[in-house]
Amino acid sequence: MRKIGLLSDTHSYLDPKVFEHFKDCDEIWHGGDIGDIKIIDELNKFKTTKFIWGNIDDQLIRRTVPETQILEIEQHKILMIHIAGKFGSYTTQTRDLIKQHEPTILVCGHSHILKIAFDKKYNLLYMNPGAYGISGFHPIRTMLRFTIDKKEIKQLEIIESPKILKQS
Repeated sequence: MRKIGLLSDTHSYLDPKVFEHFKDCDEIWHGGDIGDIKIIDELNKFKTTKFIWGNIDDQLIRRTVPETQILEIEQHKILMIHIAGKFGSYTTQTRDLIKQHEPTILVCGHSHILKIAFDKKYNLLYMNPGAYGISGFHPIRTMLRFTIDKKEIKQLEIIESPKILKQS
């Protein structure tokens, strides 16, 4: 059994509440658009963290973390990619990775819109945690916490925080 904290689109801002919300997690997944290499360091000091880079991430971040990840946890295979495309009509790259790896969970970011849905066509759970940074159009910052227990995904929680103004 593994408890996961999932966030994305921090865009160079790591809210200290992340540490409180994810204190009981076994590991953290970051779905891209990290924004600042310091976020990688801070999260890795706190918990084992799986990262992928996103479209706003610079070359330093892209040399440090991969564009995609395939994880095997409990009885699930997880595909992480920042820009997966819209639910059900994925990008060519995402469709190719789904066909190649047959994941049971697809984790993405980019849209800043929280969405969790089961895709019957590909037999996978689509998970976009929304955005937890302070840059972007999202009115509420969101991230997820859940447990993977063999084949089950349970105790799925949506964590919401109000949008705060950019700090100078």
